[in-house]
Amino acid sequence: MQTERPFVMSIAGYDPSGGAGLLADIKTFEQLKVQGLGVCTAMTLQTESECLSLNWQPLEEILSAIDVLMKNYHLEVVKIGVIKDAEFLSEIIKIIKINNSETKIVWDPVLKSTSEFSFFDLNTISELENVLKQIDLITPNYNEYKVLQKNHLFEKSENTCSVLIKGGHREDKLGTDILIENGKEVSIYPTDETSVYYPKHGSGCVLSSAIASYLALGKNVEEACRNGKLYIEKFLTSNSILLGFHH
Repeated sequence: MQTERPFVMSIAGYDPSGGAGLLADIKTFEQLKVQGLGVCTAMTLQTESECLSLNWQPLEEILSAIDVLMKNYHLEVVKIGVIKDAEFLSEIIKIIKINNSETKIVWDPVLKSTSEFSFFDLNTISELENVLKQIDLITPNYNEYKVLQKNHLFEKSENTCSVLIKGGHREDKLGTDILIENGKEVSIYPTDETSVYYPKHGSGCVLSSAIASYLALGKNVEEACRNGKLYIEKFLTSNSILLGFHH
C-alpha cells in the first residue's frame, strides 16, 4: 500500500456534470495531494444549473462499500456529502467508528440544492443530536445553519461538533465564514476583498473536501478551514461560469 499520501474518503452523490458530489471531491483530493476513495450515496441526473432526478443507493450497499474500503485502507478523514436522512447518517458513522474510531468525520449537510431540489429528509432533523456528537466538523451554509439551529441542535456546545458556517449566502459580510469550536467563534474573512467571486455549482462540496484534505495532512480544524477557504477562493475566481476549475 502506498504511504506517501494520506487516505481520505468521500461518501457522496454522483453528479454527472462533475461539478459537485463525488467527482468534485476526488478532483479536490487530487489537487491537494491526498489519496481519494469514494462511496456513492445517490445517483443523480443534473447539470450545473438544475437537478432533475435523484435515486438513493440502498443503505446496505453503502455500508458494505465503506466496510470493505476501511478494512483495506487506513483512512485519516471521511467527508460525507448528500445523504437521505438521519438514519443513513447514523449508520454510516457507526460503520466508520467500528472500523477506526480515530478517523475524523466532516459532514457537509446538503439539505437543498441551490435550485431548491430537496435532498435530506427534514422530518428527521430532530434525530441528529446524538449523531453530531460523533462528527468532528459540519459545514452548513448560512441558510442550512438556520434550519439546524431551529431544531435546537447547537444549544449544548459541549455535546456537539465544530461548525463552520459558510458565508456565501449571508446578507451582511458576504463571504465571511464563522467557525464555532468548543463554544468559541472565529471569523474567517475573504483574503482579497477586490477579487470577483463567481457563484459555482458544488462550491460547498469543494470546500468541505478541501478541509477534509487539510485535516488529513495534519492541520487542526481552524487551520484546515483557513486553508480550505484559500482553495475555494481560487475555485470561485477560476472563471465566470457555474462549473469551476480546480488549480
